[in-house]
Amino acid sequence: MAVVDIPGSKSITARALFLAAAADGVTTLVRPLRSDDTEGFTEGLTRLGYRVGRTPHAWQIDGRPQGPAATDADVYCRDGATTARFLPTLAAAGHGTYRFDASPQMRRRPLLPLTRALRDLGVDLRHDEAEGHHPLRIAAAGVEGGDVTLDAGQSSQYLTALLLLGPLTRKGLRITVTDLVSAPYVEITLAMMRTFGASVRREGEVFVVSPGGYRATTYAVEPDASTASYFFAAAALTGREVTVPGLGAGALQGDLGFVDVLRRMGARVEVGSGGTTVAGTGELRGLTVNMRDISDTMPTLAAIAPFASGPVRIEDVANTRVKECDRLDACAENLRRLGVRVETGADWIEIHPGAQPVPGAEIKTYGDHRIVMSFAVTGLRAPGGVSFDDPGCVRKTFPAFHETFAAWAGPLG
Repeated sequence: MAVVDIPGSKSITARALFLAAAADGVTTLVRPLRSDDTEGFTEGLTRLGYRVGRTPHAWQIDGRPQGPAATDADVYCRDGATTARFLPTLAAAGHGTYRFDASPQMRRRPLLPLTRALRDLGVDLRHDEAEGHHPLRIAAAGVEGGDVTLDAGQSSQYLTALLLLGPLTRKGLRITVTDLVSAPYVEITLAMMRTFGASVRREGEVFVVSPGGYRATTYAVEPDASTASYFFAAAALTGREVTVPGLGAGALQGDLGFVDVLRRMGARVEVGSGGTTVAGTGELRGLTVNMRDISDTMPTLAAIAPFASGPVRIEDVANTRVKECDRLDACAENLRRLGVRVETGADWIEIHPGAQPVPGAEIKTYGDHRIVMSFAVTGLRAPGGVSFDDPGCVRKTFPAFHETFAAWAGPLG
């Protein structure tokens, strides 16, 4: 059995950084993720005038309930979706003029539902080029609060951004959601807000957030469940066993539900209080699965699907088309490069087994970290492995992925 230490959750680290910045007092984050995305987030906070102190295993943030110390700032959000969606919302609660831009990849990703909601709440927000996309500017004067309607069918991050804003408004927020994807990520947000002292509740499709701000705390970041999925899938694929400590019963992240998909396919899964273990059994069955709530792990499943005994059909994942790349098409194209028969629709992909993978295929990454990490798992069973046109894009969430994965897979020979 191999034990693999997975870096901290990107989703939790980003939320914790927002909450710490908004809280009254000094917050310590223990084992936060250090990656391009989270470094970009902390850089953005610094540009806005927040003090962030960093040691190898902890970060300290001086919170400012009144909003950014800077009254005029330019923030570059890099490739980070949480940075690009959360920081403008945080800045809106302050007083000043703030300009936000992002990488070409992030500029392509949609923002309009959040933009509309913020404008409905009275925020002076303008897009400098394409409507609903970065770059944007905000003339902030605090947020009164009140009722607002939001479509979160493209990304749950829109709802998370508004929820996080709620305690910073003068009257609180009442958010009516007309559609919601990746609902478990919202549960992460609600749990973390309560840990930082906020009052928030859900009434069906309505989320009610009270005013009153946040209080500082010490917060330990759990390992990233999406990142762990590559090691869990590799164990199921190769007949080996892997344990990820710190990610077990009681974990906040819905993506740990990926191990239930592996269990359905034939893997042995144990979720304990101190961690999760997955062991391959030599059997990998085909299945049809709805992955709407755990769509970040769709590429992981697609990457091992060719080695199942029957077709693998993944449904209700339209939102994966507006991630770092169109992940449905990226998975389909790369599987076809490997000689696998694949069919896709607007919100589904079906992968057929039986083909012998093409030796030495190059994977087209589209600069997407999850495409690289997923197809690294495929490479364990592909003759001669696989190569990538941009292997370094894993720095977005797991800079040491290739070394860590190779150390785990090395004994395969």
